[in-house]
Amino acid sequence: MRALLGYFLCLLLTLSPSLVQGQGHVLDKPVTEKCLTCICEAISGCNATAICTSPEKGTCGIFRITWAYWVDAGKLTLNGELPDSEKAFINCANDPHCAADLVQNYMKKFNQDCNDDGEMDCLDYAKIHKLGAYGCQADLPYNYQTAFEECIEMYENEGLE
Repeated sequence: MRALLGYFLCLLLTLSPSLVQGQGHVLDKPVTEKCLTCICEAISGCNATAICTSPEKGTCGIFRITWAYWVDAGKLTLNGELPDSEKAFINCANDPHCAADLVQNYMKKFNQDCNDDGEMDCLDYAKIHKLGAYGCQADLPYNYQTAFEECIEMYENEGLE
């Protein structure tokens, strides 16, 4: 089942990026597909049906993007929509491809070694995503960390990069 979810997310992430526009679109993407999949698994179980309908609901889409995260990640939009439009945030955050690009932009902007192990890796990105750019040195919540580690282990057991 998880392999199917990973395949589904991979397929969505390879769709044409021409639908996603906005300031700060990153072509050099620091986060691997495996890492994006495991962040998605940890944060939401990659549940694409649990979308938001308004910014007041807090988080949106499979990556549970907040309005502030969207702003920090460059206010990407879909299909030429203006960033100032009422639904621009919701539409991007609920679209798996646009949301993945938001994660990439956010990580590019706030790239840091959260656990001081001397390297930037998927754990750092998972911490930045969950705890924010300025709180990533803290411990991850147990459920998020467990789901993330299980996903990474599943990939390693299957011999996938």
